[in-house]
Amino acid sequence: MPLHMTKIAFSAESPADLRAWLESHPDEALLTTRYLPKRHEEMVGGSLYWIYEHALIGRSPILRFTQRDDGRWHIHLAPKLIPVVTKPKRAHQGWRYLKDEDAPRDLGDGESSGDVMPPKLARELAKLGLV
Repeated sequence: MPLHMTKIAFSAESPADLRAWLESHPDEALLTTRYLPKRHEEMVGGSLYWIYEHALIGRSPILRFTQRDDGRWHIHLAPKLIPVVTKPKRAHQGWRYLKDEDAPRDLGDGESSGDVMPPKLARELAKLGLV
């Protein structure tokens, strides 16, 4: 089972904005990180799960990691946003590991993000211990 990571969709104004950014890259989208994850080999074939408004909303498959000339690292992502069942997730700086068994499932055929709980509502219910 691959290992995944979570990251805030920084500067995305909406999930549609994040999707448009990813899809604007024809072959792969690049993110930059200062440090190579220690478990990066386990993450190739996994996904980066995006946090928006304190909830996991979608994922992008991780293709590989490469080092830049300045010592930082590129995370190469498939240029797509695969919607997942919304799951509350606190915001954090940088990225964090996410085990496969803790990752939300992809939305199935015929399901849409409108069929699942909105991120803000899921967060409030989680605070109350109801989800």
